[in-house]
Amino acid sequence: MAVKKTVTIEGIATVLAINGRLIAPLPEDASAQVPSRGQVAMVGALDDHEVELVLEPDGRKGHWISLDEELASALGAADGTSISFALTTASQWPEPEVPEDLGAALESADDVEHQWDSITPMARWEWVRWVGATKNESTRAKRVDVSIDKLRKGSRRPCCFDLASCTDPELSRSGKLIGLS
Repeated sequence: MAVKKTVTIEGIATVLAINGRLIAPLPEDASAQVPSRGQVAMVGALDDHEVELVLEPDGRKGHWISLDEELASALGAADGTSISFALTTASQWPEPEVPEDLGAALESADDVEHQWDSITPMARWEWVRWVGATKNESTRAKRVDVSIDKLRKGSRRPCCFDLASCTDPELSRSGKLIGLS
């Protein structure tokens, strides 16, 4: 397997509020340097705060950074403020935060524990994204069930969704981040 080239991006991002959440869309030129149109694990700094994060795809060949309440507060971020970034592709992916419904299903399915543990953190991020990429509760429940079934059958990744699409149902429409022109 070829060693992937480390990429560092730097710049200024303008914070955007969408449906009560704060994000920092990357400028087009910075996003173009990122080695994937999908999610990318990064380490570095936002302003002077060290971060380990995963860039999210916007469905338009760009990326954005999710600013949770703690990070937004530390940065003094608000709609329209600017933050500087210096980010480098990470050699290791952080573990995803597994949502409660998927976590409960994994916990109760003892026979998939080895399969879940054997896949990479990047693959676990894909499962979490796929399950969470819908507003419809019945679709989400079905995806949790299908995830367990596929893991039982040896699947390492979910099938058939565009990894470059924006899959956060609060922030996207038709796979594209809302709020961008």
